[in-house]
Amino acid sequence: MSLIPADQHLAVMAGLFAISGAAFLLERTRWGAQLSGAVIAILGAIAAANFGLLPHAAPAYDFVFSYFVPVLIPLFLFQANLKRIVFESTRLTLAFLVATVGTVAGVTVAALSLDLSALASAAEMAEEIREPAIAGLFASTYIGGSVNYAALGEITGLNQDSSFFSAATAADNLFSAVYLAFLALLPGWAWLARRFPQHQADELSQDRAPPPATAASLCLALATSLVVVSLSDALLLWLDATSWRYVLITAVTLVLATVIPDLPARLSGAFELGVCLSFVFFAAIAAGADVPAMLAVAPLLIVLVLILLTVHAGVLLLLGRFCRLSIPELVIASNAAVLGATTAPALAAAKGWRDLVTPAVLVGVLGYALGTFIGTLIFKSWGAIL
Repeated sequence: MSLIPADQHLAVMAGLFAISGAAFLLERTRWGAQLSGAVIAILGAIAAANFGLLPHAAPAYDFVFSYFVPVLIPLFLFQANLKRIVFESTRLTLAFLVATVGTVAGVTVAALSLDLSALASAAEMAEEIREPAIAGLFASTYIGGSVNYAALGEITGLNQDSSFFSAATAADNLFSAVYLAFLALLPGWAWLARRFPQHQADELSQDRAPPPATAASLCLALATSLVVVSLSDALLLWLDATSWRYVLITAVTLVLATVIPDLPARLSGAFELGVCLSFVFFAAIAAGADVPAMLAVAPLLIVLVLILLTVHAGVLLLLGRFCRLSIPELVIASNAAVLGATTAPALAAAKGWRDLVTPAVLVGVLGYALGTFIGTLIFKSWGAIL
């Protein structure tokens, strides 16, 4: 139970926007600037949900995930600089592969360090395959995202154990939100930043200031984004290829931005509107982290995810430094791996790395393609590998 019931849709949405608005205001303070608005929104939503102010699950959250997320992509990409996309995507793809290696290493270390066979005891599977099933499950979600997590739950049979699967989902939500906060803070660590190459921001986006946003430009930006998403969804339904949703939305937006070079000027304020909605999205993700439920069902999951993400981050930084990748590139690549294609461009936008927004979507989609494959490979080949 929460102070705001889950079926009070407008009240729940008001809570998400209030947390997001407070994050923008607190970001202007000295300590808030160190945390960043995205981190404040995440931590605020976790606190609000676990202290009983907001529900952990609500139709309003589903609305945000279903409708805000696809609309965010065009809003961020209307000013995509295609002259730099090939270069930036190449470097970010390398960073994403580094993050993938970190996830596989983290899963391996965690599985070897812990007795995972005691988990998911209600699932109809032999005890000896529970460990590879859980390893494959978490590898898939921290390479791709929730889509891959659901797929591996079906492939491994772990979704048959409702208590384990709900606890695993809670652990995933909580630590994904906390890890997102860690990633948002990482660029501000001066000692670490000095040991990596400086990120070269998109110079073309800084040549001239965009025109001020108006009511008309904001309305047109939102309308154009909705049209892009609607047309993409209609085409995907006709082609029976709904799994390619974010790829097509990205492609259509990039074509539109290329054909109409002055689109950013016409839709002034689109990027800022996307940042606003992304904060609401971050809050909705974080509110789903039910800490007491996770602690009650499977405390071992906490240790599992902590080891996995710690090793992931360590490998990311070590290999990233060896590959001469910048901190922003590693942060966005890790975000795309751990949380998927939706939060990575949102974080890039919130941090002001506009040149990384489009590549963030592309490598996130690559994660969707690799996550289920690698997770299944680990599940099927665990005994042979070890």
